[in-house]
Amino acid sequence: MRACVLRDVRQFELLDLPVPRPGEDEVLVRVSAVGLCGTDFHIFAGHANYHLDATGAPVPLAVHPQILGHEIAGVIETAGARVQGLAAGDRVIVDQGRNCVSAGRSPPCEYCATGDSHQCEHYTEHGITGLPGGLADYVAVPAVNAVRIESQLERAASAMVEPLGCVLHSCDAVSKARARYAINAAEPTRRVRAIAMAGAGPGGLMFVQFLRRMLGYDGLILVSEPSAPKRELARRFGADVVDPTRDDPVTVLRDLTHGRRAEYLIEASGAGDVFAIIPGLIRKQATVLLYGHGHAGVGLEVMNAVQWLEPTLIASCGASGGFTPDGRPAIYRRALEMIESGRIDVESLITHRYAGLDEVPKAFSGEHRAAEYVKGVVLM
Repeated sequence: MRACVLRDVRQFELLDLPVPRPGEDEVLVRVSAVGLCGTDFHIFAGHANYHLDATGAPVPLAVHPQILGHEIAGVIETAGARVQGLAAGDRVIVDQGRNCVSAGRSPPCEYCATGDSHQCEHYTEHGITGLPGGLADYVAVPAVNAVRIESQLERAASAMVEPLGCVLHSCDAVSKARARYAINAAEPTRRVRAIAMAGAGPGGLMFVQFLRRMLGYDGLILVSEPSAPKRELARRFGADVVDPTRDDPVTVLRDLTHGRRAEYLIEASGAGDVFAIIPGLIRKQATVLLYGHGHAGVGLEVMNAVQWLEPTLIASCGASGGFTPDGRPAIYRRALEMIESGRIDVESLITHRYAGLDEVPKAFSGEHRAAEYVKGVVLM
C-alpha cells in the first residue's frame, strides 16, 4: 500500500509499505477520506509531538516516523474471524483512540470503567501517538472502534464526525462541571446570558451550531475572528462577530452586555494572545473552555489576572468517551447522527479538498493559513 510518511519535521515521503494484517478482533479499513486537523499541522511543523516513550519524553520523528491523520472514514476491506456486526463493504468512521474496551482488557482501568476512555491508562491514538494514521491506503483498527455509516453521507462529510465528536465531548464536560453558570440553568441568576468565543475555525463554527441548534441557547454568542469568510459563516450560524484586527473584543462585548461580560468563554483559536484579554471578557466565576491548541509565544504570567476571577476551567477532551451497549464509541454515534440528519452543517466548513496522497504535501504547504481556509479533507 502507499502511505504518506512524516520522516522528520516538515518532511513527507510517499512510501510503499506492507498492508496491515488485522487481528481476529480487528477490521482492515480502506481509507476514503481524512480530515486535516490543527494537531496534524502542529506535529508536521515540529510544534508538538505526542508520541512519547516510557519516561514521557517525545520520540523524534527521525527515530520513529509517523503516518498522520486521525479523522478517518473508509470502507471495510476485511474483518477478523471474531468480528461481529461488521463486514467487508461496510462504510465506517473510525474512533482513532485505543483503550481498554478496544483491547478487550479485563478488568478495564478505572477511567474506561467509568466511561472516560479518552483518559485510559493505556491510551494510544492512530495518527497522533505513533500508531499509523489515515494518510495511507489502509489502516487496521479494533472492530469496536468502527461505527457503520447507514446513510448515503458524502465521504468528505463523514470525515467530520471526529471533530464534531470533540465538540460534543467538550460540551458534555462543561455541562457536568459544578460551575456557577450553566446553559439554560433553571435559576435565572445562574443562567449563561452571553458567550464569548475566540476563533471561528471548524471547532468554533460547530460550537455555534451546537449551542443554537442542539442546546437551544438563545443568548448572545460573540465570536472574535480575523478572517472575514469565517466571520460570515459564524454570523450565518447565529453568532455576533467582531474582527479583532479592527475592534477590541473586550469593548464590543462590554457594550453588548451593558458591562456584564460573558459567563462562558470558549477558547477555540489556539492563539496565545487571547489569554491576555480573557480577564476583560469574563465575569467572576465564569466557565472557560480551553479547546484550542498551540498558544505559542505567551508566558504563563497571562494567567495571573485570570486565576483571581475564580473561573471554572475545562480542558478539551477529544472525541472518545463512553460506549454503546455493543461497545462502540457513543460520542461518535451521536456526532454521526447529527451530521446525517443535517442538524449540524459540516459541508459548509469544507473549503479545501485534496485528491489523494499525492496532494498531501500541498495540503501542508501553508494553505491552511489562508483567510478563506476553514477545513481541508484528503479524499482517497
